[in-house]
Amino acid sequence: MTTPAAIVPDDKDWTWVLTKPCPECGFYAAAIEATDVAGMILTNANAWQTVLQRTDVRVRPTPDTWSPLEYACHVRDVFDLYDVRLHLMLDREAPTFPNWNQDVTAVEQRYGAQDPVAVAAELDGASERLAASFCNVQADQWQRTGLRSDGAYFTIDSFARYLIHDPIHHLDDVGA
Repeated sequence: MTTPAAIVPDDKDWTWVLTKPCPECGFYAAAIEATDVAGMILTNANAWQTVLQRTDVRVRPTPDTWSPLEYACHVRDVFDLYDVRLHLMLDREAPTFPNWNQDVTAVEQRYGAQDPVAVAAELDGASERLAASFCNVQADQWQRTGLRSDGAYFTIDSFARYLIHDPIHHLDDVGA
């Protein structure tokens, strides 16, 4: 299985997501406030509910592109992962996040074989938990930091704006 549609022009420089519009989906993280991300997460999750009811939910447009169901599973897992990472940033000083391989997860969790109704419910729950976590970030906490295992450095502010690009981009990937 290959990685979903490329969402970064240069994997070595991920910071473009925060400073430039995405050339594929048009999302522009610099135009939003991190405090708006909680509401955006809930709006995004709501759109996935419609996607998961489509008749083509299991259809891959090409053999190496995820189906809408697989993208929805990925978004659910991203919401869960980011909730864990957000709490690490809130609870520890400059934590390094454990590595996560989205492609391995997709294969191990058999994304394409999951039940769309169950995924819809799980995605809804994951989005509500993550949105609530962002709503609870206090003004003095937005500059707390965390590191990805590849060395990428985030504040909670940049982490929130970086995060929301992924599920928005993937809605674009599935034509929603």
